[in-house]
Amino acid sequence: MARYQKSAYFKPSNGSEFTELQQPGSEAEFAGIYRCVVCGDEIGIAKTHKLPPQNHHQHRPGLGNIEWQLIAAAESQA
Repeated sequence: MARYQKSAYFKPSNGSEFTELQQPGSEAEFAGIYRCVVCGDEIGIAKTHKLPPQNHHQHRPGLGNIEWQLIAAAESQA
């Protein structure tokens, strides 16, 4: 689970970007922290960079397919 020290740097959001699941190797639409919904591993990634592919992030046999979910979106002034 992602952790933070200062809650003032975060604000709640009900945006659909937080419920959509992304496939391994797909382009990150938002910069931020993504979590694998199957195993709980988290990664930080820049916007338009590729999410880890299936051959990079792997599960133990029987856990299921990798799917990434945005859990914290980074905001940019530009």
